[in-house]
Amino acid sequence: MTQKNCIFCKIINGEIASYNIFEDNYTIAFLDRFPISLGHTLVIPKVHTGRIEELNQKETVALFSTVQKIVGPILHSFDSSSSTIGINDGKDAGQVIPHIHVHIVPRTEGDGGGNIHSIMNKQPIVDEEILAKAAEKIRKNFSKEGFI
Repeated sequence: MTQKNCIFCKIINGEIASYNIFEDNYTIAFLDRFPISLGHTLVIPKVHTGRIEELNQKETVALFSTVQKIVGPILHSFDSSSSTIGINDGKDAGQVIPHIHVHIVPRTEGDGGGNIHSIMNKQPIVDEEILAKAAEKIRKNFSKEGFI
């Protein structure tokens, strides 16, 4: 099901033109209108869902199967040796359009981009004790209602 005012849902419904590169029953992939490298592609589920954790298992498998299927042709098309694949999951993570989408960004040596750690300016200082407590805190939440 799509949402009336969502830009990505309008692309799915053909109301807004896009440069589609792949489509199946569950997903659509198209070029980003504001690319950070040539070939920068967005992959979205056809169902309107704001966050990755809201997708059901079938939708999640379909989304990442499409990512896996198209990354090779994208890289080959732009003589790229690598890619950065990422999701801005929620407003505080930089998600601008509240419809989950996966970015595939073709990368080459010397392109000026950084690794995934470069998105954060303030990184926490950790030691073994802090990491152990963080891991335990996450493990405890697996048993809470609404999670796995």
